Amino acid sequence: MLKIKEMKTFKHSLLQNIQGKKVLYLFLLTNTVYATMLFITIPNVMSFSNGMRLLDMQPFGYGHEYVHSLFRTLGPEGRRAYLYHQIPLDMVYPFLFGISYCLVLAYFLNKYNRLKPPLVYVCLLPLIVGVADYFENFGIVYLLNAYPETSDGMVTFTLVFTLVKSMGTLLYFLILVGLLILLVLKTLRK
Repeated sequence: MLKIKEMKTFKHSLLQNIQGKKVLYLFLLTNTVYATMLFITIPNVMSFSNGMRLLDMQPFGYGHEYVHSLFRTLGPEGRRAYLYHQIPLDMVYPFLFGISYCLVLAYFLNKYNRLKPPLVYVCLLPLIVGVADYFENFGIVYLLNAYPETSDGMVTFTLVFTLVKSMGTLLYFLILVGLLILLVLKTLRK
């Protein structure tokens, strides 16, 4: 757990960066990158996959056989598209996700006058998700470069971070939606 001094520094940093325009700009930038992946790079890679979902898009996980089957189905050109088109953009996205969604949550917590312990700790969740996404990406890069030698250990390593990313993202959005509902109810009561 963060020490009290570190948490005060974290909270101070959040307060300095939660101006509406800055949060909105980062949110739009983050979602522009996400939309680019969702509508361009991921479909490009999936055009080689015969309908198989990419590892990043498997929120409930995958096994060694699935990874091997996906990479075989992608073929050399599909694996190259995954490695050189999708992954580079997905190396930018976790940083943007972590920072912008941390600030979005801090912005709304501050509006609700709840940007203090223990709720300020929730702002760390998108940063944890971003780190997990990086480790997932490092695992995918390793697996793509090692193919056809896909070790069970590396698949498991990558899978753990896929699951942490997926569950952390789900938890984050549940918290955000709950907070937004509380803000709406608070506004309606006035």
